[in-house]
Amino acid sequence: MTRFLSFFLCIIALVACKSKQESTPSSESPGENSNPTFRIAFGSCNKQDMDNPFWDDILDLDPQLWIWGGDNIYADTDDMELLKSMYDKQNKVEGYALLKSKIPVIGTWDDHDYGLNDGGEEFTMKDGSQEQFLDFMEVAPENGRRTRKGIYALHTYTIPAGKVKVMVLDTRYFRSRLEKDPNPERRYLPNTKDDATILGEVQWKWLQNELQSSDADFNLIVTSIQFLSREHGFEGWGNFPKEVERMNQLISNSKSKGVMILSGDRHISEFSKTQLEGMSYPLIDFTSSGLTHSYSNFESEPNRFRVGPVTSVPSFGLIELNLETHEAKLKIMGENGLVHQEIKQQY
Repeated sequence: MTRFLSFFLCIIALVACKSKQESTPSSESPGENSNPTFRIAFGSCNKQDMDNPFWDDILDLDPQLWIWGGDNIYADTDDMELLKSMYDKQNKVEGYALLKSKIPVIGTWDDHDYGLNDGGEEFTMKDGSQEQFLDFMEVAPENGRRTRKGIYALHTYTIPAGKVKVMVLDTRYFRSRLEKDPNPERRYLPNTKDDATILGEVQWKWLQNELQSSDADFNLIVTSIQFLSREHGFEGWGNFPKEVERMNQLISNSKSKGVMILSGDRHISEFSKTQLEGMSYPLIDFTSSGLTHSYSNFESEPNRFRVGPVTSVPSFGLIELNLETHEAKLKIMGENGLVHQEIKQQY
């Protein structure tokens, strides 16, 4: 009996440990703060050799979380020592170091920090790159993310007013090769093969479980590439139409509250919105890109889901989630509190 009890307690401990490894601790303990608003700042496309003017502006807005949206450094290398040195250089940036000391930092990668421009599953050094990324994100050696393929992760934050769940996707490690478009005005063709994937089956099952079982007031899905904007011919979920449909169905069928998508990659910031069948609120894709450089000569490109103008100067994203009223305020931010554009959505 004693041996059985010891075995049972070990199993409980292992389950508790796994849960701790899969999630980030709550940013606030219940009772510490009566403010019902959870504030998140995020951004992408950050060259470690260029000045990022936003670190002090981000801290001035007092967010509870910073999310890297990908291209957190520009490496484009299969030399892991060189990749490490570039991450080290970013970590030594004074403004970023201060931000890390003040608030939690989570995020995903995109192609340039992954190591291969527009790369996917074919990148030969993806396991080494994953190790360097997890080091950069200061993921503990005993964390379960260290032993699985891909950098996808769940982070849950609880304040007295409610809960926010952040599901960070990996759109690189498992992604099928892109198919070149012979049209010189477009880069890639849609891949309609049955086995073509962005997330890979294991990550899909993980996301499905996390979304369908969620009791959070808001559920944020972080994907380095744009989800809704898909007419431009560059990288995006639109390169894989069957994956787009699978995600639409998963979000709609899950009946989860407050689902929105955060994306980067494009060196522009914009809001995209659509109404999925069976959903009581619209799906928003908030693209925030880039932090140190942008598509400054942007003139136009099609996006039938776009809301408002495109911001083509450096910027970062701010999301204010009121867990009592279930209203979200989404802002494209510049320096010194400048709001380039803002939308509100009731959930």
